[in-house]
Amino acid sequence: MSEQQFEMTQKGYDEAVERLKYLQTVKRQEIVERISEARSHGDLSENAEYDAARNEQAANEGEIAELEYKIKNAVIVTISNDTSYVHIGSHVTVYDEDLDEEETYEITGSMEADPMANKISNESPVGKALLKHKAGETVKVAAPDGEYKLLIKKIF
Repeated sequence: MSEQQFEMTQKGYDEAVERLKYLQTVKRQEIVERISEARSHGDLSENAEYDAARNEQAANEGEIAELEYKIKNAVIVTISNDTSYVHIGSHVTVYDEDLDEEETYEITGSMEADPMANKISNESPVGKALLKHKAGETVKVAAPDGEYKLLIKKIF
């Protein structure tokens, strides 16, 4: 079975590597110190502080493992200035006829996605639908509650 690849820009890759270093060094050490402090308070069976620190440790180790996997399987995508079609790095203005709304998105790799800032992953339903299409085309987006259409108005 081949491993999944994760497309990301150089910036996204560098940010992931920095985050991994932080989690492995600074955060991991902070958690170890909290566990040690909580242990010093005696009975671990009723020690909420100890339980919280152990849960945080498990979450941190999970995030480390996920980042290591994604970094190991990263494919660095070169950002192109080509605005003739949608690709990672594109800014795209779309029109949703059903909602009578226009929205602008930046297509990013999964590591850089931030839906609150309208940065959507190339793996998200909207991102996946928009990829490789041109301005003026209508794309179908597969959503959990059914399919809907977006008109690509502008790529920049």
